[in-house]
Amino acid sequence: MLKRTLSVGIAAFILCFAGAAAAAARGAEPMKAGIEKSDFGKTEDGTPVEMYTLSNGTGMTAKIITYGGIITELDVPDRDGKMGDVVLGFDDLQGYLAGHPFFGAIIGRVANRVAKGKFTLNGKEYTLAVNNGPNSLHGGKKGFDKVVWKAEPMDSKEGPQLLLTYVSKDGEEGYPGNLSAQVLYTLTHEGQLSINYTAKTDKATPVNLTNHSYFNLAGPASGDILGHEIMIAADRYTPVDDTMIPTGEIKSVKGTPYDLTTPTKIGAHIDELKPNPATKDPGGYDINYVLRGGDKQPALAARVSDPKSGRIMEVYTTEPGLQFYTGNFLDGTNKGKGGVVYKQHQAFCLEADHFPDSVNHPDFPSTILEPGKTYSQTTIYKFSAK
Repeated sequence: MLKRTLSVGIAAFILCFAGAAAAAARGAEPMKAGIEKSDFGKTEDGTPVEMYTLSNGTGMTAKIITYGGIITELDVPDRDGKMGDVVLGFDDLQGYLAGHPFFGAIIGRVANRVAKGKFTLNGKEYTLAVNNGPNSLHGGKKGFDKVVWKAEPMDSKEGPQLLLTYVSKDGEEGYPGNLSAQVLYTLTHEGQLSINYTAKTDKATPVNLTNHSYFNLAGPASGDILGHEIMIAADRYTPVDDTMIPTGEIKSVKGTPYDLTTPTKIGAHIDELKPNPATKDPGGYDINYVLRGGDKQPALAARVSDPKSGRIMEVYTTEPGLQFYTGNFLDGTNKGKGGVVYKQHQAFCLEADHFPDSVNHPDFPSTILEPGKTYSQTTIYKFSAK
């Protein structure tokens, strides 16, 4: 039975005992595992937006709003057990409504770029909204990040869950077919934030969903992430042209700044990735990696550690690609939570999805969903500290 408020059973108590004891030792009141609903304002047309706070019983919490399915806050422990928020965002809904670079949002119907906002499917050419130079980016002008999702809190043995549902109508942002999408967030007792995406359509259509959280494991107010160490489980990447569209090649990372096959400081080679005048990109990582594993079961895609806090984040996914982005366009115009001004390289993104512009590259893994089939992908963010 679905529950609006979750209680902690015997099994959950056993799993959470150690974390609760540690919290008590620090003088903090241990939070029970569960989910709480609160109001988060209204959109410009008066649609109510809700916030759901998921707690795993060991102190870890995730706050998610129905506008864009956005993760507004994610609190995880450091090496001393001190909880801290590790994602960029805003204190109120107005910050998100005013415009932002997809902080924490669900991205769809198609994540990443579609060249010139056009593709041909079953002999018909479709035209999308162009919102990133000559290309369509992250679903268009009003993608899944800017709609209000229907929310349903749920219980599970793994931890509290939030099921979000949205129906994208035929022709929305130029895409064919009525697409019913669901995103299930699970905050586990073991310190994982799991995101499972599913979708069905009544007409063939491209689908490529992901989450666009900006992470700083030392905390959003701590400065840049150039001292974080990263490993990406990929030996190849997809080179791009001057408008950030893949050329169609798949190249080895060996001998390039993109070689992150062993733990490497994010700032170690970032200066070698020069500004791009064509896209006005000031420089840094913004590239798709071809992952080694995945498919049916989530496989390790990346591991990031922060030497200052001791926090470690591992990303597991079923997806073939991982877009690594270092907040190149953060320029101080966004004032976030607690008045923190977000500047260049103050966060990184690890967007697990299919390759950019896959719909126009037959040799890339397909993003086409057919009627009668179910789109599915799972990405897990696992946190620890040492």
